[in-house]
Amino acid sequence: MVQATVDAPPVLRMRGISKQYPGVQALDNVDFEVRAGEVMALVGENGAGKSTLMKILAGAETRDKGEILLDGKPVHITTPHEAMDLGIRIIYQEFNLVPYLSAAENIFLGREPRARVPGFVDFRTMYGRAQQLIDDLGVQIDVRTPVQYLSVAQQQMVEIAKAISQNARVLAMDEPSATLTEHELQNLFRLIRRLKEQGVGIIYISHRLEEIFEIADRVTVLRDGKLVGVRQVAETSRDELIRMMVGREITEQFPTRQTQRGEVALEVRGLNRKGVLHNISLKVHKGEIVGLAGLVGAGRTELARAIFGADPIDSGEILLDGKPVRIRSPQDAIRLGIGLMTEDRKSLGLILSMTVRENNTLANLKALTRLGFVQLRRERQVAEQYVRDLMIRTPSIEQAVKNLSGGNQQKVVLAKWLFTRSKVLIFDEPTRGIDVGAKAEIYQLMNRLAEQGVAILMISSELPEVLGMSDRILVMHQGRIVGELSREEASQERIMHLATGGG
Repeated sequence: MVQATVDAPPVLRMRGISKQYPGVQALDNVDFEVRAGEVMALVGENGAGKSTLMKILAGAETRDKGEILLDGKPVHITTPHEAMDLGIRIIYQEFNLVPYLSAAENIFLGREPRARVPGFVDFRTMYGRAQQLIDDLGVQIDVRTPVQYLSVAQQQMVEIAKAISQNARVLAMDEPSATLTEHELQNLFRLIRRLKEQGVGIIYISHRLEEIFEIADRVTVLRDGKLVGVRQVAETSRDELIRMMVGREITEQFPTRQTQRGEVALEVRGLNRKGVLHNISLKVHKGEIVGLAGLVGAGRTELARAIFGADPIDSGEILLDGKPVRIRSPQDAIRLGIGLMTEDRKSLGLILSMTVRENNTLANLKALTRLGFVQLRRERQVAEQYVRDLMIRTPSIEQAVKNLSGGNQQKVVLAKWLFTRSKVLIFDEPTRGIDVGAKAEIYQLMNRLAEQGVAILMISSELPEVLGMSDRILVMHQGRIVGELSREEASQERIMHLATGGG
């Protein structure tokens, strides 16, 4: 068994790495290393430079200055193919899968086992190897299924299987747990420990600090594109890491809220969708945050999409302010005052090639239109206001959102729905992939909205978030709501008991 030791030489060393984009110094003379058989955590706020550093390592971006050494020898990585040839694998936060291909075909894309007949793929062997990789991860996926039909969490596991199938020497995981349940997360940790024993150097990027203390040996902290420091995990604390990451104290993770619950804003009665949702009934009051918990595949996102008109329903009734409404499309939902912040911000929440300004106002352009033309001056004022209010880090409102960090992209999605003045907001994984500082800001924003009388339905896989933010908690299992808990009676154990089918 290979174990990383304090005096072991790094398998990977990055020295003096700098990278500048127009108006942004993404990395400034950053040093980073990882040893064989070590888990090196990489943490920092959104925009700190973590993803940029990994893109340079992967050959997806070119560095302006600095050098990369593998086993002490300088290497030149200018393309992803060169990085893979050197044994460097990256699992990105945003997936890189071909939706129309099966899970197995994605895992072995470009490396398909060949049949005896030249030019043909040995599908039987490929499916068998892929299924073994998936089974080792402890998840239930038929590898013949096209990935477009898999949940976000299942797609994440396909990405992980794809990376580990390539015999990596250095494996970087960018927010690998963002969509995973606790059971799936523990399977991932078992896999990481097995890879450590094989001498793989692992880079683990996560905003969930509790994971750092469970799985990492050392932690590197970046802030504003600069190296703040490196710590032995056993010799640091959560509070120290937060101070290093954000440069300030965060005294309260879940801010308190004093809100008077109003009348019922959203009511769902007997909603059904064959094979997906079964007799769903719920209420969300004005000024209330209702948490929706459950394991991956329980039907939480499907319920949100049904309420928002993105998916059809077979039967049931939706009421707003006590009046039945017909919602046959997202346009109907928006017109009626319902907003949905989707789980997958890049493919469903944003138009990446558009600017911050354009994305901010996209869902409510009619408010800025006069005689068929958008009032650009007013649109700029609106966008600049939300950039200030939400503290969106961007060089300007004309920056394409594809160039922003994940957390700042999430804030742009929030701004879009705030501009619609929605009476009901559905937040699907609102803090997925967001740093601890930005999480606190979003929690404060949600509380402020509730205090203004907005009804909020919040879907989250993070049980501390559900417990800390919710006035009431609904638990789903296999397309049904199987329990309701008040803030006072809720606990992680009670939620998980219900979520796994307990009475």
